Amino acid sequence: MSKGEETRERIVAQAASIFNRKGYAGTALSDLMDATGLEKGGIYRHFTSKQELAGEAFDYAWKVAMEMRFADTEQIPNAVDRLKQLILNFRDRRSGLVPGGCPLLNTAVDADDSNPQLRTKARHALSSLLDRLELIVDEGKQRGEICRDIDARKLVVLTLSTLEGALMLNRLQKSSEPLDIACAHLVDHMETVVRAKKKPKSTTR
Repeated sequence: MSKGEETRERIVAQAASIFNRKGYAGTALSDLMDATGLEKGGIYRHFTSKQELAGEAFDYAWKVAMEMRFADTEQIPNAVDRLKQLILNFRDRRSGLVPGGCPLLNTAVDADDSNPQLRTKARHALSSLLDRLELIVDEGKQRGEICRDIDARKLVVLTLSTLEGALMLNRLQKSSEPLDIACAHLVDHMETVVRAKKKPKSTTR
């Protein structure tokens, strides 16, 4: 990696927390200069616009978020247990996110119709996450770990909506209770509704 590429990556990482906390409109060039230690020319030597930098900063923050969400899940063989770990990661691994919290929630709220490029990035990120979760459910159904009558899309939309909504309440109320309640409810739902029941062994006489 060249020195220029290293500098570009450093700018993205440092700018990500600013955009994630202040939003696109709320982030001034002076904020980016303070965070990176560069002058205006130093920043725009690597990026054509604030919009381009904001887009790459979102991509960076989202990549970090996905690493946190899916941490310690790939080695879990059962789909229900994997979904439960994802739910708990959402609650327990927030400190590993880019400062400011969930970039998807922040960008979805911040990027209204006046910022279609960031809004499109957020929509694509959401779609990719839903697809990835739905694949886990479909594989679990095929292996008999998840009830066959479970609608995979509805389950993952319900799960993610509950978590993101609870996270918003957490921030508004400055309390972890909403997310704790949401996670406990979803974990219980996975066990009582989603997990396929083992058929009792038949006895022969």
